[in-house]
Amino acid sequence: MRPPLVRLQHDGPGEIFLKLENLQPIGSFKLRGAGNALALADPDELAGGIWTASAGNMAQAAAWHARERKLPCTVVVPETAPRAKLDAVERLGGEIVPVPFATWWETFQTRSYPGLDGFFVHPFSDPAVMAGNGTIGLEIAEDLPDVEAVLVPYGGGGLICGIASALREVAPGAKTYACEVATAAPLAPSLAAGEPVEVEYTPSFVDGIGAPTVFPEMLALARQLVAGSIVVGLEEIAAAVRLLAERNRVVAEGAGAAPVAAALSGEAGSGKIVCVVSGGNIDSAVLAAILAGETPSVG
Repeated sequence: MRPPLVRLQHDGPGEIFLKLENLQPIGSFKLRGAGNALALADPDELAGGIWTASAGNMAQAAAWHARERKLPCTVVVPETAPRAKLDAVERLGGEIVPVPFATWWETFQTRSYPGLDGFFVHPFSDPAVMAGNGTIGLEIAEDLPDVEAVLVPYGGGGLICGIASALREVAPGAKTYACEVATAAPLAPSLAAGEPVEVEYTPSFVDGIGAPTVFPEMLALARQLVAGSIVVGLEEIAAAVRLLAERNRVVAEGAGAAPVAAALSGEAGSGKIVCVVSGGNIDSAVLAAILAGETPSVG
């Protein structure tokens, strides 16, 4: 589906708009990239089923598409993955394989896991996945031709590189900024250094983004496409979750609210800004705590 672009109701300067990918059928933008990768795959490659590695949203996307195609789906997930996302994967018919975070992260690099031989959908480092994500950029440019900045959560880089690639063609005057959470923000120092930099990774309720480092091939793309990285703290993201719920009646997960927190910081300027609300799959208990004024540490 094509989610709407709506104005954020806030009291600060500038015009901030929300691209509501949280309204996708699985509550996340990941349907786009996964769908494109599967559409371009050789049918013989899909015969053995589909698998992915994901903290939850690509897991749901793979399971959703697998169910549509009547194929089995297996998902390698980190042990820290939120229960709400895992429940959704199971409702969609996906099989979950929980592993330690280090093993999960290694799966992105090796693109393999013992016993899994089906078609692997990489959550971010795949041209077809990035092209599918790029449709968000095309829609933003159509809905707001004079957009000046687009703020995108940075997890592995597949979302922002896809969007930025599309915007470079149809809205070359728009700058694209990555948004990271301070507890796990490797892109900002990596952009500054010109090479991957490893940072301390602390799990938090912002589970959809953040990692100890960036992939070299994704950093190479980001250096060409991204204007910079805006790093925001947990308190700022929790405040953005509250603002979205209270003023726009939008439920966003931590990663989806990070661009709003970044926009409100003023670091992206004060013109027409679009925040990509990447997903809305947040545990109810975490959301309740945030709405009560708390800043949870881990979801």
